[in-house]
Amino acid sequence: MSDLLERLRERGWRLTSQRRVVAEVLDGEHVHLTADEVHALAADRLPEISRATVYNTLGELVTLGEVIEVSTDGRAKRYDPNAHRPHHHLVCTGCGAIRDVHPLGDPLADLPAEQRFGFAVSGAEVTYRGLCPGCTG
Repeated sequence: MSDLLERLRERGWRLTSQRRVVAEVLDGEHVHLTADEVHALAADRLPEISRATVYNTLGELVTLGEVIEVSTDGRAKRYDPNAHRPHHHLVCTGCGAIRDVHPLGDPLADLPAEQRFGFAVSGAEVTYRGLCPGCTG
């Protein structure tokens, strides 16, 4: 069973066949699928699943905090199931591939007090950009 499915079971989230297949599609490391990609993969496993069901399920997973919505460079939103381990993203400016990265250090600590403008800063999202090996070769 996937980590996401396990977390959803522990929460008591009703796992219909449609919800289960969406969670299964999102399972894995470095998963950053668009809603359309989730639908296509889910439909391979459960042909009767509708696009609306996939969108609604993704919305519920985001609201529950079990999936993170990732937006980069105006491209389609992507869905990241790695919601419970703090991380940043490495994005290819050529093909749009996204990888989770876990650099050392604390980006909040790197923001000096005088640059916070009185904000009570609670989080930071860092996106590293560059070309992946497939786009540089």
